[in-house]
Amino acid sequence: MPRLLWLFSLVNLVIGTGAFVIGGILAPMAQSLGVGIPVAGQAITAYALSTALLAPLLLLATGNWPRKHALLTALALFAAGNVLCALAESLPPLLAGRVLMGLGAVFTPIAAGMALAMVEPARAGKALSIVFLGISLSYVVGVPLGAWLGLRFGWHLPIWLVVALSAATWIAVALRVPAEIRSPGASFSGVGALLLRRDVLALLLLTLLYFTAIFAVFSYIGPVLQALVPMSGERLSLTLALFGLSGVAGTLIGGMANDRFGSRPTLLVQLGVLGAMMALLPLTADSWLALVGVLLVWGTAGFGMMVPQQSRLAAMAPAQAPLLLSLNASMLYLGTAGGAIVGGALASSLGFVHLGWAGVPFVAAGLVLLWLGPTLNSPTTAKERTA
Repeated sequence: MPRLLWLFSLVNLVIGTGAFVIGGILAPMAQSLGVGIPVAGQAITAYALSTALLAPLLLLATGNWPRKHALLTALALFAAGNVLCALAESLPPLLAGRVLMGLGAVFTPIAAGMALAMVEPARAGKALSIVFLGISLSYVVGVPLGAWLGLRFGWHLPIWLVVALSAATWIAVALRVPAEIRSPGASFSGVGALLLRRDVLALLLLTLLYFTAIFAVFSYIGPVLQALVPMSGERLSLTLALFGLSGVAGTLIGGMANDRFGSRPTLLVQLGVLGAMMALLPLTADSWLALVGVLLVWGTAGFGMMVPQQSRLAAMAPAQAPLLLSLNASMLYLGTAGGAIVGGALASSLGFVHLGWAGVPFVAAGLVLLWLGPTLNSPTTAKERTA
């Protein structure tokens, strides 16, 4: 595999940390800003909506740029957004910073498109699993470390850490990515026809559904874990780190399963397991070991869906792979925003203990859509083409 993929993974580690670290520090953040936890949680919504609605426009606007310039621009926007967040002492500047960060997250689909252009189709799953490994690792390293720092030294500190890491990765990309690298950029050509394809729309809707399910809970993961099993900041960080480790395993397993078994069987199993774990989560109250067990399986299944989903989409229209990956990211973050809204709306009625159940209907809808998939979706892997 090209070494450049590991640099992309490192950058995604920083981006994932910046995007999701606030889930573990919502309580002190809300208190500092003088708002309730559900209101503070809308910082996740702001980032998600920016990534979903504005990042694809930025991807199209930079489609004719050299890929290195597009990557550096994205990272600069992400770093600037984090600076605004780190300086925020009220909600509006925090939300503005999160919007800038969401624009900068366009780095991820650009890097994924470049990864697909670097390898032959049979190794697409492995290449994508390396690129997205950094997102998974952010839950092992960045999110739990950020939660510990934020709970111990104030919530601004982990965001300043992300600022420093963003600057370091910008320098690494400037030094290591070749000035001219072959990879297709997104363009407006053919966008309309692409969005009229039922197979494409079905897969994008699937991403929206399962991310809504996940982030109805994960947007409030700190309060949810504390409600289920009250714990110290150190144990909370350990719990999040274990969840992140399962995500790393899931990302790698998802890539291998995609290349071996095909995307649809892999997704069916993973989505079914994810729904079961969300249903079981409220039943783990007062048992840390049971809670960790459910989170480990949840993380493996949830993170494992990303690679087969991306691989299936990219294979539908290889020439438009960057745009398809960006649109998938849009659905991902619309689901993140929708999940934060759903979770915030239901937190008062269900309570944080039972918030896991809020995502189950969305998983069920995704399973129905995926089960009907053969009538809507074209095969995308070598195994599926010969089935």
